[in-house]
Amino acid sequence: MDKDLIYSKLTTKKIGKNIILYDIIDSTQDEIKRKKDLKEGTVIISELQTKGKGTHGRVWYTDSFGKNIAFTLVLYPQVDVNRLDGITIVIAKCVIKTFKTLYNIDLQIKYPNDIVCNLKKIGGILTQTTVQNSIVKKLYIGIGINILQEEFNENIQNIASSIKKEFNIECKREDIISTFFNFFEEEYLKIVGEFNE
Repeated sequence: MDKDLIYSKLTTKKIGKNIILYDIIDSTQDEIKRKKDLKEGTVIISELQTKGKGTHGRVWYTDSFGKNIAFTLVLYPQVDVNRLDGITIVIAKCVIKTFKTLYNIDLQIKYPNDIVCNLKKIGGILTQTTVQNSIVKKLYIGIGINILQEEFNENIQNIASSIKKEFNIECKREDIISTFFNFFEEEYLKIVGEFNE
């Protein structure tokens, strides 16, 4: 993963402007929560995760080095929790739009947080919040997308797939990440108004 390539394609004000990159980590979601005083829009990306987080306490497998996308983004909305109702669908739509724009391929959303193709899961979204007096102080957005992986763990091989397997195209992960950040920041600011710093 080349974070300078991601930076070079960003049109955002904050999202993705500070990337922390790991080769291997337990979970990008856990790691970003462990770090203090991160700039808003900071992203932690890892090539491999040993304990990646899915929804409902499930595992998200990121076990093929250099082939998939796994990151967590932190934002500080400072808005009423009700303003962020439906944020996961907004994120999912930005993922769909990213692949349509870059590669003219159609993925689907399995409500509310899975990205699928031919009934197989290609990506997942995990949103978590820290709320105080009904105000969302922190929003964590974790995204995993299978890009180039062609062999899967036996636990998921019948239900998971990748962009490469479904469409036989070689996607550039940096392009996907930067394009998603550009699309998502635009939608996010429609919800919260402006960044708080």
